[in-house]
Amino acid sequence: MIELWIMENKEAIHLLENHSLRKTTIRVRVLDLFLNSDEAISHSYLEDKLDDTDRVTLYRTLKAFEEKGLIHKAIDGTEVARYALCAGKCRHKHEDDHAHFHCGTCGKTICLDEVNVPSIHLPLGFSQETAHLIIKGTCEKCTL
Repeated sequence: MIELWIMENKEAIHLLENHSLRKTTIRVRVLDLFLNSDEAISHSYLEDKLDDTDRVTLYRTLKAFEEKGLIHKAIDGTEVARYALCAGKCRHKHEDDHAHFHCGTCGKTICLDEVNVPSIHLPLGFSQETAHLIIKGTCEKCTL
């Protein structure tokens, strides 16, 4: 029964194929959760939803997805690691140079793909490795 569901999940299968990842049950199930979420999701959220999956397998799945440019860490200024699907432009080299919004009320973190991290001119001798733009506030659902 689950194998049929996996084969019918064409979008997840397509993403795995495009990123040269093996099509396994856990990978399809994890991708399905990402595809059906409008926010970045944490390892603990995935553990709760996939309670029959061990922590190490889930960790390795996320690591493989991140290495292949399928997901990126959504840095939101909290101590919780959250991940979001890449918007198709991250192939192997992460270019998630967009802002992340973190709602202080509900805890939701979303990618703001249209808001780019500004280019920073550093002093001579300095070199940048990463830069993150985190916007904290209240999301539209919590404002209502």
